[in-house]
Amino acid sequence: MKSIAILGSTGSVGVTTLDVVDRFRDRFRVVAMAAGRNLDLFVRQIERHRPELVSVATAELASELKRRLGSSCKTEIKTEIHHGPEGAVATATHPAAEIVVSALVGALGLGPTLAAIAAGKDIAFANKEVLVIAGEMMTAAVRERGVRLLPVDSEHNAIFQCLEGRGRASLKRIILTASGGPFLRLAPDRFASITVAEALNHPTWRMGNKITIDSATLMNKGLEVIEAHWLFDLPAERIAVVIHPQSVIHSMVEMIDGSVIAEMAEPDMAIPVAYALAFPDRLPLDHLKSLSLVERGNLTFEEPDPARFPCLRLAYQALEAGGTMAACLNAANEEMVAAFLGGRARFADIPRHIETVMTRHKNCSARTLEDLYDVDGWARAQVQELIGHAPAASL
Repeated sequence: MKSIAILGSTGSVGVTTLDVVDRFRDRFRVVAMAAGRNLDLFVRQIERHRPELVSVATAELASELKRRLGSSCKTEIKTEIHHGPEGAVATATHPAAEIVVSALVGALGLGPTLAAIAAGKDIAFANKEVLVIAGEMMTAAVRERGVRLLPVDSEHNAIFQCLEGRGRASLKRIILTASGGPFLRLAPDRFASITVAEALNHPTWRMGNKITIDSATLMNKGLEVIEAHWLFDLPAERIAVVIHPQSVIHSMVEMIDGSVIAEMAEPDMAIPVAYALAFPDRLPLDHLKSLSLVERGNLTFEEPDPARFPCLRLAYQALEAGGTMAACLNAANEEMVAAFLGGRARFADIPRHIETVMTRHKNCSARTLEDLYDVDGWARAQVQELIGHAPAASL
């Protein structure tokens, strides 16, 4: 039985992971979980899975969690309760955990994921921002410790599946597919009036707010390009992006002989989560609908429109620049998405202000984690300066 620690158990990937665990109780058990602020769901997860250690964002939430667990459970739950960054690290480095599901959103996952690698844990990797910020540092740590980095993002998991058993010398390029989000056909001059509700209405996937906005701007795909560079050791010119609105082909690889190999399935995150948890085995996910190409009908593909999706261009520029530019890009994006969701910026401001911050950034090499945190903080401060007098978004 494989023991699992989950960073971000109340997010969409965390919830899916626990559903897979529920379906295969003979194969998996949860020994540690970290969550943010959704205590209602977290309490239910703890009662169901009885982990040995849990963590929440703050000391106040930890006290409230202790009170709720003490009053709501018929039988005592002997669970250590931690909080803050130290609690997330304690979750990621739990002695019994064999694999850590890294699903915290954004830069919050950087420290705990690196700590898990240093502790010799395999990583089921769903936090692309960590590789974007610290790809060189992370991949070096993975090689040094000899652990496995198993991608959970549907696109990178698809590439991972397509390459299984195939020598990298035979790989010509990878092709990441993107749904195009809710604004694939929207005229660029309409982007200034996009509301939060419209941006959160993704046509294919049901995800957290941050990643849903990233999908609407196509920054999510840009971050995946940077992630793919580190996961598969390919330069930017060998990583392509194609719009595929049906989200049936989750990504493809082109081999040097011209063969193209694709991973296809109905869109459901249970597939990449289960593959990462059970690797190299496959699990019978009988509850999922089988893919019928006849029912699906036409599958279409097109080039991303740079006028609609400038964030994709910015991500490629950050990758090609190297150094700390990707960390700058990521921090600026996180702040701009939060500002848009909070009504302090317009949708069209997101790429505009990110580009301004990138232009201001003095790119350099990062020797330590603190160097990356410094860039992260600087970029966030720049965004706050830029949006100080920005008009509010329509809610």
